[in-house]
Amino acid sequence: MSDKIKNAVELYNKGEYEKAIDIFSSVLETEKPTVEVYNTIGLCYNAIGNSEKAEDNFLKAIELDPKAPELYINLADIYYKNKDFGNGIELLLQGEYEIPDNMVIRHFLARFYMEDSRLDLAIDELEKVLEVQPENYDAYYDLGKVHFELGNYAPAIENFENVLEYKEDNQWIYFYLAQAYEANDEIDKAISNYLKTIARDDGFYQAYKKVAILFLARGDYEDAVEYFEDYMDMGIPEEEKNNIAKLVERIKKKSENEK
Repeated sequence: MSDKIKNAVELYNKGEYEKAIDIFSSVLETEKPTVEVYNTIGLCYNAIGNSEKAEDNFLKAIELDPKAPELYINLADIYYKNKDFGNGIELLLQGEYEIPDNMVIRHFLARFYMEDSRLDLAIDELEKVLEVQPENYDAYYDLGKVHFELGNYAPAIENFENVLEYKEDNQWIYFYLAQAYEANDEIDKAISNYLKTIARDDGFYQAYKKVAILFLARGDYEDAVEYFEDYMDMGIPEEEKNNIAKLVERIKKKSENEK
């Protein structure tokens, strides 16, 4: 590595991206281009928000070394942020062809399929990832979300439960799991998981409303009122607050009449 390139890399690491680009550009005028130079220029341009030039440099790097996984991941990240799912899928399919054993590329491709509503293809990719990485809880999480969106609630539950083997303190997993149990008409388990969501994040207002509705449906009026009242104290819109307040009054009256 030449002194110029070392200097440019140091500038990149310091966050002085435009200075690094200037030096890299001068290097390309006098030295043979390398994957590392094009990749780092791409990272610099991405850091200053110039996606077009970043893309151009990543593509040049891929031409020099189509089996370098970080190049596909760096460029795919730009496509993902720009919601350019078509180009992202095309790129990652190339990466998957060139490096079939790289599960990061395969998983990234699954997420592009999810965003592009090609859910069956996303399932195929995620299942292949899990065959190789059976402890990849992110893949279980994504697979659970895909199955939930497709209305396949039993496999959604199974995959969210698998995530909990590795991430027990994540309130969102309990919330998604609760929704899946609710959709699968397993109300007691849904209530249990909404309560676990609240236990891990007492400001998770959506869970308060969800569990209150389930308590109400089950005829547990006292618990329903408790969680609706907690929900009303969470800075929700005034119209929503007024509607819930009216509902709570009706619940209290019904509860009194049934005594």
